Amino acid sequence: MPNIDTSLMLSMTEAVKEAEKIAIATHLHPDGDAIGSSVGLMHYLESLGKEVSVVLNDRYPDSLAFIARKGIKNISVCEEEPERTSGLVIGSDLIFCLDMNSFGRAEKLEEPLKKAGCRKILIDHHLHPETEAFDIVFSKTDISSTSELLYYILLSTPDINGDPGKLPAATAEALMAGMTTDTNNFSNSVYPSTFGMASQLLAAGVDRDAIIDSLYTNYRETRFRLMGMLLKDRMTITPWGTAYMIINKDIAAEYDIKEGETEGFVNMPLGIRKVRMSFLLKEEDDRFRVSVRSKKGISANRCAAEFFNGGGHEQAAGGKLIKGRDLSAEPDIAEVAEYVEKCTYRFFNEKI
Repeated sequence: MPNIDTSLMLSMTEAVKEAEKIAIATHLHPDGDAIGSSVGLMHYLESLGKEVSVVLNDRYPDSLAFIARKGIKNISVCEEEPERTSGLVIGSDLIFCLDMNSFGRAEKLEEPLKKAGCRKILIDHHLHPETEAFDIVFSKTDISSTSELLYYILLSTPDINGDPGKLPAATAEALMAGMTTDTNNFSNSVYPSTFGMASQLLAAGVDRDAIIDSLYTNYRETRFRLMGMLLKDRMTITPWGTAYMIINKDIAAEYDIKEGETEGFVNMPLGIRKVRMSFLLKEEDDRFRVSVRSKKGISANRCAAEFFNGGGHEQAAGGKLIKGRDLSAEPDIAEVAEYVEKCTYRFFNEKI
């Protein structure tokens, strides 16, 4: 079990006790860990009688709806209801920021988070947290996920007192799902404490089979059609061990791809012996969103930070390429490919 600072626990417990309205914020494009930890905490705080709102920059993918369904009334999305969502943040007595190391990671909610006059608590597992922006900081990088870190924090609360069976069932399910997604179903970023969490939650009655079914066997056919096309026709492997795939708006429209349906694509090229680092680039309105994965000994985090305006973990990171700044205003696939090859060539030949 990770060591959870008792003084921080005391401060958090007192802050929760004194608050009536609590907001939970997470990063833009929320993934399984962001939704799992946010919804898990929401159910726990509701069990204490608190009025809780989960505030999101943009909506979660359909593939994660099963996590959110039991608390859907508590979730507000800034892109859909900007005034209401910002008001929930500013009107809160306490704010939790989960799975993000700075307010900027919440994009449209950055300013409301800064303006809110209440205490703010960070629970996160990413590098370089902006600790000065928060009143209480739980930051741990040698852990699988924010869901796992939150799990051990909740175990340390006086009411749970180390017994996973005392967690609300919806909290336990959400945290198991969040941890499962961030480890890619136990294939990366796994620690002894991660297996301990999974074992304890299984013993407490969490139905892992149902979670796996919801996460990995409910995709639309178009996801697999796109996957096959990318692997067959659009995956490029460079002589220096970089693999990359690019999805522009035309490809996304042709396959009717929705948010979250390309999850996991970036990991697949790493199964090839000569591939050391893999990229998936997906076009959005003003940018290409970049996902980076690497094999052990290769820093995806450093590459993302130096060349792709991002960062993350050693083997799993993300970033972006901004149109009109990093790329031309209307870049084609060839231009994006040239950028990836140029930067990764420099990374492998100048940094290693």
